[in-house]
Amino acid sequence: MYKFMSLLALAFFGFVLWVIYLANIGHNNALFQWVAQTPYGDKLGHFFIFGFLTLITNASLKFRTLVFGKLNLYLGTLLVSVFVLAEEFSQGFLPTRNMDIEDVIADAIGIILFTAISHLIAVRVQRPAVLISEEA
Repeated sequence: MYKFMSLLALAFFGFVLWVIYLANIGHNNALFQWVAQTPYGDKLGHFFIFGFLTLITNASLKFRTLVFGKLNLYLGTLLVSVFVLAEEFSQGFLPTRNMDIEDVIADAIGIILFTAISHLIAVRVQRPAVLISEEA
């Protein structure tokens, strides 16, 4: 299961890198046109792309957490968050892109919601199996 999730996370991350590359070079394809025509398409894209990337990264890392004081943070959530912030910040240096706080907010909401979903799955997956005895 985790091997499949790792392959899925890598493949999806490759897709995200491809989309970022196309946006960085100013390429306009059917995907970008569809997003532009969809109401709030760009923000929904940020929400779902980085939210889903968070979920599958957490799952591929077996829901590992890092502890900061009293705060437990999923390693996948941290990695995706750092990547997203670096990517959004880098847009300020490219003539074909622009930094947008609304994109960062959409990214953050997606990451937070899908981290919560990750937690629900982790609790369910990591719960020890209960054997039912016939002698009950």
